Amino acid sequence: MEDVRQKLVSESLPKALEETKLDIVGMPQADPPEPKKDEGYSFEAFVEIFPQIPEVDLSGLELEKPVYTASDEEIDNQLAMLRKSMGHLKALEEPRPAQKGDYILITYQDANRENPIQELEQVEDFSMELGSGKILAEFDDQIAGMNIGEEKTVPLTFPEDYSSKNLAGKQVQIIVKLNDIRQLVLPELDDELAKDFGQYENLEQLKQAIRENLQDGYNRRAEQALDEQLYKALFERVDFEVPTVMVQHEVAYMIRDAERALEYRNISMEDVGMSRETLAVRYMEPATHQVKRHLLLDKIGKQENLVLDEGALDKAYADMSQSLGQSAETIKSYYQKDAEQLEALKGTLLQKQTLEYIKSKAQITEKPAKPDTEQEPE
Repeated sequence: MEDVRQKLVSESLPKALEETKLDIVGMPQADPPEPKKDEGYSFEAFVEIFPQIPEVDLSGLELEKPVYTASDEEIDNQLAMLRKSMGHLKALEEPRPAQKGDYILITYQDANRENPIQELEQVEDFSMELGSGKILAEFDDQIAGMNIGEEKTVPLTFPEDYSSKNLAGKQVQIIVKLNDIRQLVLPELDDELAKDFGQYENLEQLKQAIRENLQDGYNRRAEQALDEQLYKALFERVDFEVPTVMVQHEVAYMIRDAERALEYRNISMEDVGMSRETLAVRYMEPATHQVKRHLLLDKIGKQENLVLDEGALDKAYADMSQSLGQSAETIKSYYQKDAEQLEALKGTLLQKQTLEYIKSKAQITEKPAKPDTEQEPE
């Protein structure tokens, strides 16, 4: 009977879908009953369909674009970090207590030797910059003032959101011995420092490169802010439901992307306290927004009869060539051998083109803005 049921479903379901002319998403879901002798046979199937998105009015869009400018102070901060990265450590010329900015070597262990916390079992010659808060800021405060060879017991309270689960929310006593103090010697901020980076002839060229890099990041941030405004304005004009199966596919893609990023760093999900299930919950909302934006751009692209610009693919291959370190011909050959990937790339490029088309029809006012100092340019 199972073979009979499968045959009935496989023959009738495609015909029924063709007759309804539904624009379905994903695979139909059906739980057909067992057929009974000398009786007609029917069953129900559940399908999701692409949303029927109404015409999108693109007239009268008014947007405000933030304009960020890299400041001299930011250039100086970047140069300070470069100097620090090029510095070298040297021993103290005269004995003195440890102070903020020193690089120290310490040995530490949990004062509770009968039941020590794993992360606080004896650690030899741990290197850190005093004042960096590498363990905790209050830890640095209590180490400052110690002399080489000195040992003391340091009480610490770790916050509830501390990165190590075993330490989060714990109150502990740590025995610390200061083994060495070294000073960081910075190179002079001059043309020679710039030349050490290879492609710069003098300090001014290095400063200009830093400024351009910062500005590129700010420009991308400004475009992202503009895009967010645009989507918000469009969804105030048109709204629709997003097919669940499309959101599930997007969530699965995001999870795979997160897994690849962790694998690249030789880290597992368990190491950072994550699982596929927790990520699925976390990504549900952003995945829904992403799918909704894709559907909206597809609708507007068709509505406005947009086609992919000539040369867009070649430009994409060239851009990928720079970021991936492979020739544009190699990348082009890869896509030409995989029709599905090629169509996906074309779709992505057309959506980007559609987004620029919409912005070209909007009235955009530029407004100077101060960047968030806690967020570095991308």
